[in-house]
Amino acid sequence: MRSEERERRDSRALEPELITDPHEKAAAEARNGFRQYDAAIGAIQTALERGSFRLRPSLILGLQREALAGISSYAGNYRPGGVAIEGSKHEPVGAHLVPELVEDMCDYVNDHWEASTPIHLAAYVMWRLNWIHPFADGNGRTSRIVSYIVLSIRAGTLLPGTPTITDQIVDNRKPYFDALDAADWAFRDDGRIDVSKMEDLLASLLANQLAEFYKSVGGKLPG
Repeated sequence: MRSEERERRDSRALEPELITDPHEKAAAEARNGFRQYDAAIGAIQTALERGSFRLRPSLILGLQREALAGISSYAGNYRPGGVAIEGSKHEPVGAHLVPELVEDMCDYVNDHWEASTPIHLAAYVMWRLNWIHPFADGNGRTSRIVSYIVLSIRAGTLLPGTPTITDQIVDNRKPYFDALDAADWAFRDDGRIDVSKMEDLLASLLANQLAEFYKSVGGKLPG
C-alpha cells in the first residue's frame, strides 16, 4: 500500500470512548457505514421521486447519527466544544458558531441550486462541511456522503457504478486532502470560495465510477 493511501486526518475532541476495543470499533464503523449509505440512497430516491430538494441541517445530523450510532455519545448532535484535526493545519471554528455556519452552508447550496453545476455544489459541500467540522467525530464520512447526495440529486439520477466517489476517496485520501487544503488556503487568504481543485477531483472520480459501470454492461473504453 502506498504511503499516501495510509494518510488519515482524525478529529480529536474531549469525548469518552464508548467502544475501546479497536476490533469491535472497526466492526461497528463498518456496520454503520452500510447504514449511512442506505440512508443516503433513501434520501436520493425520495428527492428524485418528489422532484424537489432542499439541503437541511436535519439531513446532515441524521447521516452523522447513522455513522456514529453506538460509537460516539454525540451521535446526531453538533460537537459541544472544540475539536482538533490531526494532520491538518486548519483550526475549526468554535462550537458556538457551528449551527449558524451549517445553516449558511445549506443556504448556499439551496440558493445556488439552479445556477451552479452538480460538481460545484458537491465540491462546495465536501469542503465547507470539513471546514466547519461540526462534529466530534465522523466529519469526513458525513461530508463525503452529503456531497454525494447533493451531486446525485442535482444531476437528477442515482449514479451507477462502483467503486463510488466516496469509496475511491477512502482508497486514496491524499488528493482529497490536497483539494481541501487548497480551498482552505483560498478562503483563509481573502475569504474567497475556490473549490476548483475539489471540482477537478470529483469530476475525475465520477468519470471513473461511470466508466466502471460502462464496462460492467459490456462497454469497451477507447485505447
